[in-house]
Amino acid sequence: MTETIVPAVYAEPTRKVTGRWIAFFAIAWLGIWMAQLAPIQKLLPDQVQAQLTSTYWVDSVVAFGIISGISGVCAIVVYPLTGALSDRTTSRFGRRRPWMAIGAVVFAVSLILLGAQTTIVGIGVFWSLALSGFCILTAALTATISDQVPVDQRGYVSGWLSAPQAIGIILGVALVTYVFVGSLLGYTAMAVLLLILVTPFLFLPDAVLPPELKQKMTVRSIIESLWISPREHPDFGWTLLSRVLVNFGNAFGTTLLLYFLEFGLHDKSAEDDLLVLILIYMVFVIIASLVMGRWSDRVGRRKAFVFLSSAIQGVAALLLAFVPDLSVAMVAAGLLGLGYGCFLSVDQALATQVLPDPENRGKDLGIMNIATAVPQAIAPLIGAGVVAAMGGFMGLFIMSGVFAFAGALAVARVKAVR
Repeated sequence: MTETIVPAVYAEPTRKVTGRWIAFFAIAWLGIWMAQLAPIQKLLPDQVQAQLTSTYWVDSVVAFGIISGISGVCAIVVYPLTGALSDRTTSRFGRRRPWMAIGAVVFAVSLILLGAQTTIVGIGVFWSLALSGFCILTAALTATISDQVPVDQRGYVSGWLSAPQAIGIILGVALVTYVFVGSLLGYTAMAVLLLILVTPFLFLPDAVLPPELKQKMTVRSIIESLWISPREHPDFGWTLLSRVLVNFGNAFGTTLLLYFLEFGLHDKSAEDDLLVLILIYMVFVIIASLVMGRWSDRVGRRKAFVFLSSAIQGVAALLLAFVPDLSVAMVAAGLLGLGYGCFLSVDQALATQVLPDPENRGKDLGIMNIATAVPQAIAPLIGAGVVAAMGGFMGLFIMSGVFAFAGALAVARVKAVR
């Protein structure tokens, strides 16, 4: 477990990672996505609704949105802070591995405690702690891509970050719907699976930072480092903006999907149909993330893939807005999966190629990760406001499409990466 990769800690890696490394990487992400997405899609909305005295469905959407929004604030702080700390960690176990272990434990314990909560305040507190653990874990894990994966392999490896997300949604939701029924049992099952699936990656080699290379860190220096000037590093700025916009667009289109089926389409089999939609979405995410990620490696291009994938998501959202029907929702789920799967893998590879400073990869990727986690957390709050104000879901899906198209335009401004 203490095998190390010491030479050239900050150099771009040139040796390809092995199939074993990729397999453990993918398995870890499967556990992570199940533990995050099963609560968002199923456990958390049900738990919130059970604690409300109101029977008006908009109240459930708003309460869920507020809890998600508060947890998003935690992500804004935790992601870059953890990244900066891992950049400076001189443990003999490596820079990233200790933080992965810490994050996994915080995430798992918080989920178990969340399952026992019987008040809205308690649910909000422990979901925020759970998301903080998620951020600690994933900030360190994504940094290993820049640390250990060469540029011409990053699209393919990033696909194995994306594909497990799709599998994690359907598998996690299915488990907590049909096997581990109930809040406490469902959250506990996700926590246990998280720890089991992340552990194998912790036994892989990790780069050790020699103490003499450790940068000094103060509160002021951390705060100052969180600002990366878009004037000095425009490609980083445009990539970050594109990621924010596209992830908001995706989140507007997916995080309130159960409520859309129940109250927008008045679907009496909403939970079963949600699983069908997720299954369709999953198949296309897996295909797109693995095929398009590898294809982008081979042709040496990223921008065109990210642009097209963002636009496809916009089309899917507009279908949901103007043709609110279950069969159309299935088509939209396929398009959304195709677009988002391609975006997840190729955009992750693109992000690693526009980082301003090799000595602060963890911190800079932590900032990039904010653009993924925060939209997923805050979008339900904004979306709930839109649904409440308009009395329906059309405005929500139009907004989803606009954000996705805007993200496509933003990535087109990147200059350094083709």
